[in-house]
Amino acid sequence: MFPIRDHNPSGRTPYVTYALIAINVVVFLAYWPALSGDFRELMMFYYDWGVTPVLITQNGDYATLFTSMFLHGGWMHLAGNMLFLWVFGDNLEDEMGHLPYLAFYTAAGVAAALAEVAAAPLSQVPTVGASGAIAGVMGGYLLLFPRAKVDVLIIIIFLFYIIPVPAWIVLGLWMIMQLFGGLSAVPEAGGVAYWAHAGGFAAGAVLTLPLFLRLGGPRFWDRTHGRPPHPEARYELARTRIPKVRRK
Repeated sequence: MFPIRDHNPSGRTPYVTYALIAINVVVFLAYWPALSGDFRELMMFYYDWGVTPVLITQNGDYATLFTSMFLHGGWMHLAGNMLFLWVFGDNLEDEMGHLPYLAFYTAAGVAAALAEVAAAPLSQVPTVGASGAIAGVMGGYLLLFPRAKVDVLIIIIFLFYIIPVPAWIVLGLWMIMQLFGGLSAVPEAGGVAYWAHAGGFAAGAVLTLPLFLRLGGPRFWDRTHGRPPHPEARYELARTRIPKVRRK
Protein backbone atom coordinates (compact mmCIF):
# COMPACT_ATOMS: atom_id res chain seq x y z
CA MET A 1 0.00 0.00 0.00
CA PHE A 2 1.75 3.15 -1.25
CA PRO A 3 0.48 6.74 -0.81
CA ILE A 4 0.85 8.50 -4.16
CA ARG A 5 -0.87 11.86 -3.52
CA ASP A 6 -3.23 13.61 -1.15
CA HIS A 7 -6.29 15.80 -1.70
CA ASN A 8 -4.72 18.61 0.32
CA PRO A 9 -3.33 21.34 -1.97
CA SER A 10 -0.84 23.75 -0.42
CA GLY A 11 -1.32 27.50 -0.65
CA ARG A 12 2.31 28.34 -1.39
CA THR A 13 5.14 26.85 -3.39
CA PRO A 14 6.99 24.34 -1.14
CA TYR A 15 10.50 25.53 -1.98
CA VAL A 16 12.12 23.78 1.00
CA THR A 17 10.48 20.44 0.18
CA TYR A 18 11.63 20.75 -3.43
CA ALA A 19 15.13 21.68 -2.28
CA LEU A 20 15.32 18.73 0.12
CA ILE A 21 14.27 16.34 -2.64
CA ALA A 22 16.85 17.83 -5.01
CA ILE A 23 19.67 17.68 -2.43
CA ASN A 24 18.91 14.05 -1.61
CA VAL A 25 18.95 13.10 -5.29
CA VAL A 26 22.15 15.03 -6.03
CA VAL A 27 23.99 13.58 -3.01
CA PHE A 28 22.90 10.07 -3.96
CA LEU A 29 24.11 10.51 -7.54
CA ALA A 30 27.42 11.87 -6.24
CA TYR A 31 28.41 8.64 -4.48
CA TRP A 32 26.20 5.76 -5.62
CA PRO A 33 27.52 5.23 -9.18
CA ALA A 34 31.11 5.25 -7.89
CA LEU A 35 30.67 3.07 -4.80
CA SER A 36 27.74 0.73 -5.50
CA GLY A 37 29.97 -1.75 -7.31
CA ASP A 38 32.31 -2.19 -4.33
CA PHE A 39 30.38 -3.39 -1.26
CA ARG A 40 33.28 -2.89 1.14
CA GLU A 41 33.92 0.68 -0.02
CA LEU A 42 30.23 1.47 0.20
CA MET A 43 29.96 0.11 3.75
CA MET A 44 33.00 2.11 4.84
CA PHE A 45 31.41 5.23 3.36
CA TYR A 46 28.20 4.57 5.31
CA TYR A 47 30.23 3.81 8.44
CA ASP A 48 31.91 7.20 8.21
CA TRP A 49 28.93 9.34 7.19
CA GLY A 50 25.87 7.41 8.37
CA VAL A 51 24.72 7.11 11.98
CA THR A 52 26.82 4.34 13.50
CA PRO A 53 25.58 4.13 17.13
CA VAL A 54 28.88 3.04 18.66
CA LEU A 55 30.63 6.05 17.11
CA ILE A 56 28.00 8.33 18.63
CA THR A 57 28.09 6.88 22.12
CA GLN A 58 31.85 6.32 22.38
CA ASN A 59 33.40 8.92 20.08
CA GLY A 60 30.77 11.65 20.04
CA ASP A 61 30.56 11.64 16.24
CA TYR A 62 27.46 13.85 16.26
CA ALA A 63 27.92 15.34 12.80
CA THR A 64 26.62 12.11 11.30
CA LEU A 65 23.21 12.83 12.87
CA PHE A 66 22.88 15.37 10.06
CA THR A 67 24.86 13.81 7.21
CA SER A 68 23.02 10.49 7.45
CA MET A 69 19.74 12.22 6.50
CA PHE A 70 21.00 12.73 2.95
CA LEU A 71 22.31 9.22 2.27
CA HIS A 72 20.35 6.26 0.93
CA GLY A 73 20.95 2.57 0.45
CA GLY A 74 19.71 2.23 -3.11
CA TRP A 75 17.41 3.57 -5.81
CA MET A 76 14.20 2.20 -4.27
CA HIS A 77 15.17 3.51 -0.82
CA LEU A 78 15.64 6.98 -2.30
CA ALA A 79 12.50 6.85 -4.46
CA GLY A 80 10.27 5.67 -1.60
CA ASN A 81 11.49 8.35 0.78
CA MET A 82 11.16 11.14 -1.77
CA LEU A 83 7.64 9.99 -2.65
CA PHE A 84 6.54 10.26 0.99
CA LEU A 85 8.23 13.67 1.33
CA TRP A 86 6.51 14.85 -1.87
CA VAL A 87 3.07 13.74 -0.67
CA PHE A 88 3.17 15.05 2.89
CA GLY A 89 5.89 17.71 3.05
CA ASP A 90 4.26 20.57 1.14
CA ASN A 91 1.34 20.92 3.55
CA LEU A 92 3.50 21.18 6.66
CA GLU A 93 5.71 23.72 4.91
CA ASP A 94 2.57 25.65 3.97
CA GLU A 95 1.36 25.79 7.58
CA MET A 96 4.75 26.34 9.26
CA GLY A 97 6.50 28.62 6.79
CA HIS A 98 9.69 27.84 4.89
CA LEU A 99 12.43 28.32 7.50
CA PRO A 100 10.48 26.94 10.50
CA TYR A 101 9.66 23.89 8.40
CA LEU A 102 13.34 23.38 7.57
CA ALA A 103 14.21 23.60 11.28
CA PHE A 104 11.38 21.16 12.05
CA TYR A 105 12.57 18.68 9.41
CA THR A 106 16.14 18.80 10.71
CA ALA A 107 15.10 18.42 14.35
CA ALA A 108 12.85 15.46 13.52
CA GLY A 109 15.68 13.78 11.62
CA VAL A 110 18.09 14.22 14.52
CA ALA A 111 15.51 12.90 16.99
CA ALA A 112 14.92 9.87 14.76
CA ALA A 113 18.65 9.10 14.61
CA LEU A 114 18.98 9.44 18.37
CA ALA A 115 16.08 7.01 18.83
CA GLU A 116 17.95 4.44 16.75
CA VAL A 117 21.12 5.05 18.80
CA ALA A 118 19.16 4.60 22.03
CA ALA A 119 17.74 1.29 20.76
CA ALA A 120 21.23 -0.17 20.16
CA PRO A 121 23.92 2.14 21.58
CA LEU A 122 26.82 -0.21 20.82
CA SER A 123 25.75 -1.30 17.36
CA GLN A 124 28.35 -1.04 14.60
CA VAL A 125 25.73 -1.11 11.85
CA PRO A 126 25.41 2.29 10.11
CA THR A 127 21.96 3.77 9.54
CA VAL A 128 21.27 6.00 6.53
CA GLY A 129 18.24 7.62 4.99
CA ALA A 130 15.85 10.54 5.18
CA SER A 131 13.03 8.34 6.44
CA GLY A 132 13.40 9.41 10.08
CA ALA A 133 12.96 13.09 9.19
CA ILE A 134 10.14 12.23 6.78
CA ALA A 135 8.48 10.18 9.52
CA GLY A 136 8.49 13.43 11.53
CA VAL A 137 6.69 15.13 8.64
CA MET A 138 4.13 12.33 8.69
CA GLY A 139 3.61 12.70 12.44
CA GLY A 140 3.00 16.43 12.05
CA TYR A 141 0.66 15.84 9.12
CA LEU A 142 -1.39 13.36 11.14
CA LEU A 143 -1.79 15.87 13.97
CA LEU A 144 -3.00 18.66 11.68
CA PHE A 145 -4.99 16.79 9.03
CA PRO A 146 -6.11 13.40 10.40
CA ARG A 147 -9.02 13.13 7.96
CA ALA A 148 -7.35 14.46 4.82
CA LYS A 149 -7.84 12.11 1.91
CA VAL A 150 -4.76 10.26 0.72
CA ASP A 151 -4.82 8.23 -2.49
CA VAL A 152 -3.04 4.94 -1.97
CA LEU A 153 -1.93 2.47 -4.60
CA ILE A 154 -2.82 -1.08 -3.58
CA ILE A 155 -1.11 -3.89 -5.46
CA ILE A 156 -2.56 -7.40 -5.22
CA ILE A 157 -0.48 -9.72 -7.39
CA PHE A 158 -1.13 -8.23 -10.87
CA LEU A 159 -4.09 -6.04 -9.89
CA PHE A 160 -3.66 -2.32 -9.22
CA TYR A 161 -6.16 -0.17 -7.35
CA ILE A 162 -6.07 3.50 -6.30
CA ILE A 163 -8.42 4.33 -3.45
CA PRO A 164 -8.78 7.42 -1.21
CA VAL A 165 -8.15 6.66 2.48
CA PRO A 166 -8.21 9.04 5.49
CA ALA A 167 -4.73 10.07 6.57
CA TRP A 168 -5.23 8.69 10.08
CA ILE A 169 -5.63 5.18 8.65
CA VAL A 170 -2.63 5.38 6.32
CA LEU A 171 -0.29 7.00 8.82
CA GLY A 172 -1.67 5.18 11.86
CA LEU A 173 -1.16 1.79 10.24
CA TRP A 174 2.34 2.82 9.16
CA MET A 175 3.23 3.80 12.74
CA ILE A 176 1.84 0.55 14.15
CA MET A 177 3.95 -1.39 11.66
CA GLN A 178 7.08 0.44 12.83
CA LEU A 179 6.34 -0.34 16.48
CA PHE A 180 5.74 -4.02 15.78
CA GLY A 181 8.84 -4.14 13.60
CA GLY A 182 10.95 -2.48 16.28
CA LEU A 183 9.75 -4.86 18.99
CA SER A 184 10.44 -7.94 16.88
CA ALA A 185 13.71 -6.91 15.21
CA VAL A 186 17.27 -7.04 16.51
CA PRO A 187 18.71 -3.52 15.97
CA GLU A 188 22.31 -4.77 16.00
CA ALA A 189 21.54 -7.00 13.01
CA GLY A 190 20.75 -4.11 10.66
CA GLY A 191 17.79 -3.97 8.29
CA VAL A 192 14.97 -1.45 8.58
CA ALA A 193 15.54 1.28 11.19
CA TYR A 194 12.15 0.84 12.84
CA TRP A 195 13.00 2.83 15.97
CA ALA A 196 14.29 5.72 13.89
CA HIS A 197 10.94 5.76 12.08
CA ALA A 198 8.92 5.56 15.29
CA GLY A 199 11.10 8.14 17.04
CA GLY A 200 10.91 10.55 14.12
CA PHE A 201 7.13 10.16 13.89
CA ALA A 202 6.67 10.87 17.61
CA ALA A 203 9.10 13.80 17.48
CA GLY A 204 7.25 15.27 14.50
CA ALA A 205 3.92 15.16 16.33
CA VAL A 206 5.44 16.79 19.42
CA LEU A 207 7.23 19.49 17.41
CA THR A 208 3.99 20.28 15.55
CA LEU A 209 2.02 20.60 18.79
CA PRO A 210 2.78 24.36 19.28
CA LEU A 211 1.45 25.10 15.78
CA PHE A 212 -1.59 22.91 16.41
CA LEU A 213 -2.35 24.80 19.64
CA ARG A 214 -1.79 28.15 17.93
CA LEU A 215 -4.35 27.16 15.29
CA GLY A 216 -6.83 26.46 18.09
CA GLY A 217 -6.03 22.90 19.17
CA PRO A 218 -9.14 20.72 19.29
CA ARG A 219 -11.20 23.70 18.07
CA PHE A 220 -9.16 23.58 14.86
CA TRP A 221 -10.33 20.01 14.36
CA ASP A 222 -13.91 21.01 15.21
CA ARG A 223 -13.88 23.74 12.56
CA THR A 224 -12.49 21.51 9.85
CA HIS A 225 -13.66 18.08 11.11
CA GLY A 226 -10.03 17.01 10.86
CA ARG A 227 -9.88 17.85 7.17
CA PRO A 228 -7.73 20.50 5.46
CA PRO A 229 -9.04 24.04 6.13
CA HIS A 230 -9.50 24.69 2.39
CA PRO A 231 -11.25 22.98 -0.53
CA GLU A 232 -9.92 19.51 -1.29
CA ALA A 233 -8.27 18.74 -4.60
CA ARG A 234 -10.30 16.51 -6.88
CA TYR A 235 -8.75 14.12 -9.37
CA GLU A 236 -10.57 12.72 -12.35
CA LEU A 237 -9.47 10.32 -15.01
CA ALA A 238 -8.76 12.19 -18.23
CA ARG A 239 -10.33 10.95 -21.43
CA THR A 240 -7.94 9.27 -23.81
CA ARG A 241 -7.12 10.99 -27.09
CA ILE A 242 -6.89 7.66 -28.87
CA PRO A 243 -9.88 7.46 -31.24
CA LYS A 244 -12.24 4.55 -30.96
CA VAL A 245 -12.42 2.16 -33.89
CA ARG A 246 -15.95 0.96 -34.35
CA ARG A 247 -16.82 -2.37 -35.84
CA LYS A 248 -18.57 -2.25 -39.15
